[in-house]
Amino acid sequence: MTQIRISITPPLREIAGPAVDWVWRQVLTTLGYRWREVAPGEPCDVAYVVDCDQRVPAAIAIVASYDRWRSPSRYRLHSFTVGEPFPLLRFENEPDRRTPLERRGSALWIHRDVLFDLFWFLTGQEERTWPQDPHGFYTLPAPWLESQALEQAPVSAIVEGLGALLRQGGVGQPLPRWPHGKRAALALTHDVDYPEVIRWLEPLRILLRQGLRGVAPAWDVLSGRRNHWAFADWMAFEERYGVRSAFYFVARQGSLIEYARGLPDPFYDVTSPRFRALFRTLIEGGWEVGMHASYLAYASQERFAAEKRRLEEAAGAPIFGNRHHYWHMNPADPEETLQLHAEVGLLYDTSLTHDRYLGWRRGSATPFFPLAQKSSREIDVVQLPVAWMDAQLMRRRDWAQAQRETAVAALVDRTATYGGLFVANVHDYVFDERLFPGWRAALRAALDRILARGDFWTATPAAIARHWRERYEALLNASVGLKEGR
Repeated sequence: MTQIRISITPPLREIAGPAVDWVWRQVLTTLGYRWREVAPGEPCDVAYVVDCDQRVPAAIAIVASYDRWRSPSRYRLHSFTVGEPFPLLRFENEPDRRTPLERRGSALWIHRDVLFDLFWFLTGQEERTWPQDPHGFYTLPAPWLESQALEQAPVSAIVEGLGALLRQGGVGQPLPRWPHGKRAALALTHDVDYPEVIRWLEPLRILLRQGLRGVAPAWDVLSGRRNHWAFADWMAFEERYGVRSAFYFVARQGSLIEYARGLPDPFYDVTSPRFRALFRTLIEGGWEVGMHASYLAYASQERFAAEKRRLEEAAGAPIFGNRHHYWHMNPADPEETLQLHAEVGLLYDTSLTHDRYLGWRRGSATPFFPLAQKSSREIDVVQLPVAWMDAQLMRRRDWAQAQRETAVAALVDRTATYGGLFVANVHDYVFDERLFPGWRAALRAALDRILARGDFWTATPAAIARHWRERYEALLNASVGLKEGR
């Protein structure tokens, strides 16, 4: 494994040492480089400095913004444009200029603090200012929507730009990112929300979705000829693509009355014989059973842990991963909820996305370990970022089906460009094309694209998270320095 020598100027350590080290760890481990931190002034590959006039014995010098690190939450996105080697990111009240690269002798100077940009995206600095609905779902500001920033994976774009500059500077080969020489990875997931229909209620929902075209399928559900129990169908469908997905189940049983009062937990009972038999079938076939934490699980560590234990007892197997129902973490402090995942012993979580918007909520198409900002500590649970949820596309009534499938294929290709992980979330109950026209077809388009490319490693989310953790720890153990916040 190639070793990168890196120096960090002391003034940055004084104001943001744990955050700076955390960002560098995510960058270098993603790229696949171990590191040795050296004292400022010593020869190195990368120097992170605040004085652009000083002489540094480095191949690359990145000029840090002391003021931004001192007050990161006050910055707002003005515009974002894809560019080389880095995206052209501009904050409000910032001059409109391209990312300046300057060659001074043998050193390349980057006169933009791209490490701060990574921190700003990965920690969601602007999110806390956005409007939220009663479920905590955000409304994105115009600059984010107009630039399609989430779909462009800005964090991954910056990281890959840094990697390209390091390679141009002559550093050696990195540790491969994915097994078997693959360029990217796929994790297919299903939120199990509504596997058992209420026969008098579901026909009304079908008619609301489809209008008069829904009369026949609504009658089929009312008469019992169609339902949402599609697990065997999903398994057969995925078998044809050589995929093993994860199904996330809610351990807390809700009710229709609770739903009407604003507590939207599903109505099924994971301890029933039907679900226990299903869990055995899934696990024996190589599929993953994961946790879909209930709507209010985030509010109590004891409640969260009890749900995990209940699902593990019903499944007869340990639970490694989670996604929050309705993506419902603490609306005021998502990282507080992410910290709960470590406290209850999860390997990974996959809850950081937006309910209505395609793309990567924190800008990263690759897994990462989040930062708990209040304690300035890295959270020891792998975050698998979601690229796409089915409803995000199907709510776009102004799009034809071909446009939806094109959008999904573009996300697949962008994932491959950045060597990332494509996490798709398709609900368990949308398999039947008569009941949900086009929903499964969009997934088929993504899988066909991935199969045609041939450069994606496919595995369960737990297997991917385990690989990422093992790779991360191998690089950490082979490195020296950058330890603040661990």
